[in-house]
Amino acid sequence: MPLLRRVARVAATGAIAGGAAGAVQHRQQGRWARQEEEQKGTQEQQMSAAPPPGESSIEKLKELGQLHESGVLTDEEFATAKGKILNA
Repeated sequence: MPLLRRVARVAATGAIAGGAAGAVQHRQQGRWARQEEEQKGTQEQQMSAAPPPGESSIEKLKELGQLHESGVLTDEEFATAKGKILNA
């Protein structure tokens, strides 16, 4: 009889442990899904925040060129400002 009790106890313990492992796995999958959604939202915000190069960038570059030609900006200042506009 004691052997049957041990077998039953081991089976019950295994079922409890299996259920706990399933719950942990379920929680972890939920965390991963939330992290994925947050990353997608962050990427979408970054993409929408950066304006596409257009008229405003071209106008800024023209103004920089005029300032550089007139001597207001040095070569280094011009290159730095131009890089900021083009990489924005």
